[in-house]
Amino acid sequence: MNHRYDLYLLTFDKAKVESGVLVVERWILAALRHRTFFSLAELNEAIRELLIKLNQRKFRKLDTTRARLFEELERPVLKALPPEPFTFAEWKKARVHPDYHIEIGKHYYSVPYHYVGEEVEVSVSETTLEIFHKGKRLATHARSQVQGRHTTLAEHRPKKHQDLEWTMARITDKGKLVGPSTVAALERIMLSRKYPELGYRSCLGVLRLGNRFTDERLESACRRALVMDACSYRSVKSILQTGLDRQSLETEPVPAAYGIEHVNVRGAGYYRQKEVF
Repeated sequence: MNHRYDLYLLTFDKAKVESGVLVVERWILAALRHRTFFSLAELNEAIRELLIKLNQRKFRKLDTTRARLFEELERPVLKALPPEPFTFAEWKKARVHPDYHIEIGKHYYSVPYHYVGEEVEVSVSETTLEIFHKGKRLATHARSQVQGRHTTLAEHRPKKHQDLEWTMARITDKGKLVGPSTVAALERIMLSRKYPELGYRSCLGVLRLGNRFTDERLESACRRALVMDACSYRSVKSILQTGLDRQSLETEPVPAAYGIEHVNVRGAGYYRQKEVF
């Protein structure tokens, strides 16, 4: 019986709200329909003037106005606004990668390392990013718009490197199945980072390139990347995609720019014998 009564009140309030919308359409929107405004501020000012008149206008069946009812009945029970404005946040799900980071907007944020492999929920606002696991807050980070970089808290790192499912030794062992150049490239990727585990994601990406382009080509691409001092996932992938791994590393000698012999080219010796004015 209570549910029916609540539904009745809801329907009654809905009708009153719709009636109020109709009044506004008639007394404000209709009055402005033929006017042209050149700014939002100008439109708001016109609406404000008509709204004041509407609220001061007496009801047909009551000897009072909307403004008076608001001051007598509604204002006394109004509560104060929250001390901080409402912050819009978008919720997303993410998986914690072997480097104990999640990816949001192509930026990587750390969580405690023992949550590797777990699915987490992320609240993303304009300035802040909060990470939760089964309702428990794991981390809070300032949101970054820099793509491809890491935001890492020191307390999220493992005390021992062996605590992670993927370690440098395990990744190196995977690289040995491809070749020595691949091992060297993987090690250089990991050692180039502030923390070696921040390179795990790139190393795993490099190893997966072998499934797409064959291990032989991957080994050749890593050899060229080492020579070019360009050991990164993107560089190795670019070498494979452009076919540079199939080209010889030997470079042909380039003739000296000043070795050209021509009747009009006098050379430095000629000018040493002349006095220049």
